[in-house]
Amino acid sequence: MAYLFVHFTGESENAEQVYFAVSRDGLHFTDLNGTQPVMVSDIGEKGVRDPFIIRTEENEFVIIGTDLRIASGKGWGPAQFEGSRSLVVFKSKDLVNWSKAKLVEVGIPTAGCVWAPEAVYSKERDEYLVFWASMVREPGEEGAKQRIYASWTKDFENYSEPFKYIEHDNHVIDTDIIYADGRYYRFSKDETTKVIKMDHAAKLEGPYTDLPCPTLDNLYGVEGPEAYYISEMGKWCLIVDRFATNGGYLPVICEDLEKGDLRILEDSEFDMGLRKKRHGGVITITDEEYDRLVKAYGIEK
Repeated sequence: MAYLFVHFTGESENAEQVYFAVSRDGLHFTDLNGTQPVMVSDIGEKGVRDPFIIRTEENEFVIIGTDLRIASGKGWGPAQFEGSRSLVVFKSKDLVNWSKAKLVEVGIPTAGCVWAPEAVYSKERDEYLVFWASMVREPGEEGAKQRIYASWTKDFENYSEPFKYIEHDNHVIDTDIIYADGRYYRFSKDETTKVIKMDHAAKLEGPYTDLPCPTLDNLYGVEGPEAYYISEMGKWCLIVDRFATNGGYLPVICEDLEKGDLRILEDSEFDMGLRKKRHGGVITITDEEYDRLVKAYGIEK
């Protein structure tokens, strides 16, 4: 068993594209492909931020990301309020041979940018829920607000009408969803307080109940939550991007999801690789897939 981490690296010339790193244990990652991205978008805004990877039920791999390139000089303001309403989509059957970048519009007409899209499979519907954050000003509001919107898809090419999925009193962005022990757990960034909040539900559509978590409540200046199961440990790992301190990703081990019992790892317990990683996604891969990736892209030392 091994792990693949897809991510971007910042706002420099080639940083807002798709990079790969691999790990044998889920806590010590090695970068692939030298200093170069594995995939580059040459369409739309010509960038891929927040890439997220999912293995479909048909054993196909899909990467979806934010169609945005801050390095082009447009700025954060225009990106939030006038950005692309499309996802960037890549597909592969073997993790090595990828389709060219494709844009799929999903955002509602009044939305700003479609930010940090992710997906989760629903067994009940046999469909994937794709969800993202958008800045939207609704009728009667004094200003726009970040909310999470979503759409259903079977193939990551055709999508249902988007709908509002998460709304909190504060701005909410960067949501990750996992399914464990018969429940769905969501990790979302409170964009106002700059912390990660947890909630859970028996059904993907909800209703959701807040799950108190002192560790996350007191971990400020983080975003890009990504959770994955480390089978060797028998525990879930949540990684969060310490954007406020430019500290890179930090792993937090979950002893018991239901109790919100999380432990921040010491620096000696993990290694995220040579490159500083920004918002991405992690999946479990087989040893054969690990070897195939290393052979195709080479280990960065």
